[in-house]
Amino acid sequence: MKIKFTKMHGAGNDFVVVDAIHQNIDLTPEQWKFIADRRFGIGADQMLVVEKTQSPGIDFRYRIYNADGGEVEQCGNGARAFARFVSDKGLTTKRAIRVETMSGVIEPTLEDDGRVTVDMGAPILVPEQVPFDATGLTSKTEGDDTLWPLEVNGNTTWISVVSMGNPHAVQIVTDTEAAPVLRDGPVIEHHQRFPKRVNAGFMQVVDRHNVNLRVFERGAGETLACGTGACAAVVAGIRRGLLDAPVAVQTHGGELVINWAGSGMPVMMTGPAVSVFEGEIDI
Repeated sequence: MKIKFTKMHGAGNDFVVVDAIHQNIDLTPEQWKFIADRRFGIGADQMLVVEKTQSPGIDFRYRIYNADGGEVEQCGNGARAFARFVSDKGLTTKRAIRVETMSGVIEPTLEDDGRVTVDMGAPILVPEQVPFDATGLTSKTEGDDTLWPLEVNGNTTWISVVSMGNPHAVQIVTDTEAAPVLRDGPVIEHHQRFPKRVNAGFMQVVDRHNVNLRVFERGAGETLACGTGACAAVVAGIRRGLLDAPVAVQTHGGELVINWAGSGMPVMMTGPAVSVFEGEIDI
């Protein structure tokens, strides 16, 4: 089976984007994992699939597969790449595109400067809806946020629990470069308190409008940027009283700008989406 694809990235978070409208795509988790492999396949953090939708008022369906081959609910940087892809390929002439995902509808908008803004929807802050098992834990309050203790490698780490359509555990660190992302990230990802696993965010607050962020992503490991991770981190920072919107999030792959007006309001994310090359792979 030969599959045509486009390699893209959003602030270094890289994707293989596949048009499943004009070609038949029905791959197993192992085949997706092969595509993501950086030595034997194409190489990507996630694979994005563009599909038709049957839902009224919606333009496309968007499916996401992590590098481990598993399908996941949401990918913020991928949403921007998705919007750039369907525009560049002439699949739509709209600037604002309504897209159906496993976790709900999002709306990326193509900006005049080439960046893409995505309405990521309102964050989910109720632990059992993230999901996070808070049974038996004693929380503490910081600002408007609830912090939960998590035992990680023999230490207690205090986290904010946020879902942006996918689960995130956000902690504050003094220096992202010195943070134990590669040591603690895998432990947090697979922690028994998160029944669907979790993305582990490590945020350094620079000032009220600037943060540094590293994220160990569920099913992908540390990536150069994580869009939903940036949204979750800023939500946590604003709720803790540490940040004011808009917030520039510096990742190893580039900058994302996050706006959030508070409880019940959608999180708006703006950042780059770049096509790198096109090709065809035989699966």
